[in-house]
Amino acid sequence: MTQDPIKPAGAPPLLIVGHGTRSDEGVAEFTRFVERVGSLTRGRIPAVAGGFIELSRPSVADAVTRLAQPRPPGRPMVAVPLVLTAAGHGKGDIPAALARELRRHPGLSYRYGRPLGPHPVLQDVLEARIGAVLAGAPRQDTCVVLVGRGSTDPDANAEVAKVARLLWEGRGYAGVEYAFISLAEPSVPAALGRAARLGARRIVVAPYFLFAGVLPDRVTAQSREFAAAHGALDVRVAGLIGDCAELAGLVLGRYDEALHGDIRMNCDTCAYRVALPGFAGKVGRPQVPHDHPDEADVHEHVHEVLR
Repeated sequence: MTQDPIKPAGAPPLLIVGHGTRSDEGVAEFTRFVERVGSLTRGRIPAVAGGFIELSRPSVADAVTRLAQPRPPGRPMVAVPLVLTAAGHGKGDIPAALARELRRHPGLSYRYGRPLGPHPVLQDVLEARIGAVLAGAPRQDTCVVLVGRGSTDPDANAEVAKVARLLWEGRGYAGVEYAFISLAEPSVPAALGRAARLGARRIVVAPYFLFAGVLPDRVTAQSREFAAAHGALDVRVAGLIGDCAELAGLVLGRYDEALHGDIRMNCDTCAYRVALPGFAGKVGRPQVPHDHPDEADVHEHVHEVLR
């Protein structure tokens, strides 16, 4: 059974929620991306806004206020988390921030979309970024090291390992290793070293990040340091996923799914629901919003408000 297309008059506004970054370039990319999605949906979705849960402006609160003002009574908004894995941000921080906004805007409601990955569209974008930096060099002689952010959530780290395997399947690379730039192992140098010991002579480091930021810059720096210490090894760094039409299409797919589809997350390996070894203390832990620079006046009250 197919769903009827959303009519513009009844379509909810779209809130795109980012994590935030200290990188001006990253903020600018996020802003351009939100504008791209808005231009693609003009005449279909009444309003599109983006906000961050920490570090950067605009805040989620600012974005929600913008979308809530013209909202007809009873009409929800759709919030899509612009995150690649279902880690703490997507599972806890963003829903907690949105719960705070429900209290600030009586009558407001929302539907929550799934994180972006893993998704075949992202695999294709990663493949394109790797191909661009290979510049015609043969794939069968190339090992890829996929680098994720890293998390204290084992489920999220496992998703990065899954993405690495999916990236290897059927694409002709000599191999695909995975690494993390923070909070988890293996590190970037460790994964590069493993690839070298397995016989790689050419390695493409593929940062699994959406936009520019401190952590992607660190991936590049560590890759270059490793290359400088291993002169016989050809190490190249691929571009980020970035502001692109494919990513915009995926966000809109998550929007439609939130309205019409099954948006349940995989809870079988969620550290907030299941006592995984070493993470039992996370089960049932209350979730609260991040501290945002524009939200200083509510920081001292947020734990009480969301209790």
